Amino acid sequence: MDKDKKLPWSASYPPDQKISLSYPKQPLTAFLDYTAEHFPDRTALVFMGKKMNYAALKDAADSLASGLAGLGVKKGDRVAVLLPNCPQFVIAFFAILRLGAVVVPLNHLSVERELAEQLRSVSCRVIICQDARFSRLSSIHASLGVETCIITGLHEFMSPLGAFFYRRRLRRQGREPGPVTGCIRFADLLMPGGSPPAVAVDSDRDLAVLQFTGGTTGTPKAAMLTHYNLGVNAIQLREWFARRPEIREVLLGVLPLSHIFGLTAVMNLAVALGAAMVLLPRFDPGEALAAIERHRVTMFPGVPTMFAGISSYRHLKRYRLGSLRFCISGAAALAPDLASRFEQVTGLPLLEGYGLTEASPVTHCNPPENPRKGSVGLALPDTRCRIVDLETGERELPLGVAGELIIRGPQVMAGYWDRPDETATALRNGWLYTGDIARLDPEGFTYIVDRKKDLIIDGGYNIYPEEIEKVLLEMPQVADVAVVGLPDQIRGEKIKAYIVPAEGVHLTREEILEHCRQRLAAYKVPRMIEFRRSLPKTMIGKTLRRMLVEEEKNRPVF
Repeated sequence: MDKDKKLPWSASYPPDQKISLSYPKQPLTAFLDYTAEHFPDRTALVFMGKKMNYAALKDAADSLASGLAGLGVKKGDRVAVLLPNCPQFVIAFFAILRLGAVVVPLNHLSVERELAEQLRSVSCRVIICQDARFSRLSSIHASLGVETCIITGLHEFMSPLGAFFYRRRLRRQGREPGPVTGCIRFADLLMPGGSPPAVAVDSDRDLAVLQFTGGTTGTPKAAMLTHYNLGVNAIQLREWFARRPEIREVLLGVLPLSHIFGLTAVMNLAVALGAAMVLLPRFDPGEALAAIERHRVTMFPGVPTMFAGISSYRHLKRYRLGSLRFCISGAAALAPDLASRFEQVTGLPLLEGYGLTEASPVTHCNPPENPRKGSVGLALPDTRCRIVDLETGERELPLGVAGELIIRGPQVMAGYWDRPDETATALRNGWLYTGDIARLDPEGFTYIVDRKKDLIIDGGYNIYPEEIEKVLLEMPQVADVAVVGLPDQIRGEKIKAYIVPAEGVHLTREEILEHCRQRLAAYKVPRMIEFRRSLPKTMIGKTLRRMLVEEEKNRPVF
């Protein structure tokens, strides 16, 4: 096809990849309806020894929707889902949308304070929760206006053998749920043959999901994502990664479905493809590798910490990974050394992409046919990006010059829930201001330099923490690192590096400084170094630099 010469990345698209696609105006549930009608016997879910096909998945979602309607759930209501990766999450997601209600995915590892803050901000009437996690809600849900709690156990959708070992492990860990009163069981709402009420959905205007941002730069906000936003992104990914219909795709679902990356790049993509999802409630390198081999997984969306765990897994060579076509890394920066190491030890291509909650989330990815190391790839079809100056955000910068990355496309959110000021800051003249500093090369590949809010200004120099972190991660003795800027009366800010040494390694401050001096300008060398056992992370492994800064502010001064 003819490429749009005005877009620098268009010439780098694969020959059979379209720059623009067609997106039907339909509710997100239409993907499930289509797949269940045309491929009813295809496997939809694989979970702990048990499979569910697409016909059964649709029936379960419709049955639960009928049960929820009986509880009074109606169009526009917010329904929270507090579950790890399991069939109940997928069933609940489509059941809620069937009623025109809004899904509010919550991180099942969140503590009581975090849950209270989020539930209060969006006023959920109903919450669906794992029974083993209900204790976190039992003392707060009534005060937050939650009228109904629906609970479920993960064993309910496992094979008998899987359920036996799962419940035995809970008993051994002392986490077996006790009696719960005042709640409704998920299974009791699954009415066989239930027919939910017909609800008209305007895909452009009606919200499908209120997705909380990761909180790496401040208090989490709920991004308003419409049916159209999420449907568009699923189609964009389907056309980017799966243009060969003869391949029956199988996706590894270890990214949390409650996170926007997992929700779109695993669940919605799989349903749009008619692909199987192999769901794992948590990431363990051995379990992930065993699942890839056993179920012949073809696509593995993940985050850098997962690929690092697999790269260093001592029994890696035991597993046959030949079914995998490629792995997709997102949600956090992928160090080039990690990408090279992963590809060297596994023989698999690792494609880096980019996105953010506010864009449903994917806006860029490397093409499987022509990936570019160190880059997050090309803008997806119908997605436009610009690099603008940091001061005004209005002046477009030349190719190769770093500035703020702004995005425009049909996957961009409607705004933040009940946050008009933050919405006006993020969405300006049709463009989403990402807060990330990036540059474009002449072939249209985008390179993320750092987050705008993480920029360190030391003695008048602009310093990007990610550049220093990548240099430190070149040291095999360093397992993890975070670099922040701390207030300094003379220089404005000073650089501090938090180092997690590799297991069994002795590492000194002088070794770190010497390594940095050889690879960085003097003003970029950290002035302070602290060794730690771990770093604060989001649920998908993104380092929370702001928490390290807060720790420093709260340290007593002697």
